[in-house]
Amino acid sequence: MRSLSSIEGNQQRLDGGALFGNAPKALWNRWCEVDESNRITLACRALLVRDRGRNILLETGIGAFLSPAMKKRFGVVQDEHILLRELAEQGLKPSDIDVVVLSHLHFDHAGGMLSAYQEGVAPQLLFNNAQIVVGQEAWERARNPHIRDRASFIPELVALLEKSSSLEVVSGQTSEVLGEGFCFHKSSGHTPGMLLTEIEMPDGPVVFAADLIPGRPWVHLPITMGYDRFPELVIEEKGELLQSLVDRKGRLFYTHDAEIALSGVGKDERGRFVASSELSRVSNLGH
Repeated sequence: MRSLSSIEGNQQRLDGGALFGNAPKALWNRWCEVDESNRITLACRALLVRDRGRNILLETGIGAFLSPAMKKRFGVVQDEHILLRELAEQGLKPSDIDVVVLSHLHFDHAGGMLSAYQEGVAPQLLFNNAQIVVGQEAWERARNPHIRDRASFIPELVALLEKSSSLEVVSGQTSEVLGEGFCFHKSSGHTPGMLLTEIEMPDGPVVFAADLIPGRPWVHLPITMGYDRFPELVIEEKGELLQSLVDRKGRLFYTHDAEIALSGVGKDERGRFVASSELSRVSNLGH
């Protein structure tokens, strides 16, 4: 039996213009509330998969590893490590997690791997019993970042993972660690080799959309982020994935949507992709 539950992490407030690329504020302001500093609220949501006695965590959010100054710079809302509190509400400790899948190693997706900030204390890896799954290209990017995205990675995390004996670096569409019922879509428009995990479910697949489609507004094909390396490639990758999900009655899991965790995918009367059947939280879906 396989079930899915959304796990909230620490929220962020980031500049709306950066998050919507070349889309004007007059457009994206319809979708998101904006504060006096032009920032919108983002979730950093993980997905817990209970699968044949295993606890699998897709991403870990931003966590609480940042220093107070960096926490302010990146708009992190809460002080405590919210992901750990949410897991505790599911009856789980970090040591109960068997597998962690990281779509890529940007700090807002992988920072929750680290212990909370303490002045003068080096961060430590959490989830010490877990095998860590990451894509080959995403791993190499984290080890050798470009000057444009160097600030998006956590050198301490990379160093800790390099020393780990539990790291599986995958180059194909499947993982030996995850096994049957899981496969990957690879996307390189946002960052090289980002892995979108597809989970086989009885009523249709669920895809963890990571930063290819971080929330419902980005279901619209032309909408991309200023953080994307190749916006035109993002649009092509989104179109292929969304059409596949429409054809297969699949669903999207959103890591950054402040209000919605999961939705279906459909098309409107003009043939544009739209989110449908939205759920704000997911609790034991498929159980």
